Amino acid sequence: QVRLHESGGGSVQLGGSLNISCKVSGDLSTVFAVGWFRRAPGQEREFVAALTWYAGHTYYSDSALDRFTVSRDKEKYIVYLQMNNLKPDDTAVYYCAAAPHSMTEVPGDYNHWGQGTQVTVSW
Repeated sequence: QVRLHESGGGSVQLGGSLNISCKVSGDLSTVFAVGWFRRAPGQEREFVAALTWYAGHTYYSDSALDRFTVSRDKEKYIVYLQMNNLKPDDTAVYYCAAAPHSMTEVPGDYNHWGQGTQVTVSW
């Protein structure tokens, strides 16, 4: 069993930054990748970024590329999402999730999810 817990969300203004965290616990031998997704009100869940737990390879959505950075601290079992130059369109609940077999942008490939953390960007 794998458990994930997000933290670090909050409210910022246009152009601001936030660094949100995902604490991963449990059987990490079953985790191939950890991904970040977000869901804005009234919209579908959207892929943001992911990385492979052991090798640290990364993958970004077009909207995250050049503004967001995903990283991990293997000793602390934490995955970070550093978000810079935030825009109101980035407002959403951000979720981290663990995938057992591959690093993809497909939510169905992830079998463990955190409860989410709210990020709000205002003008």
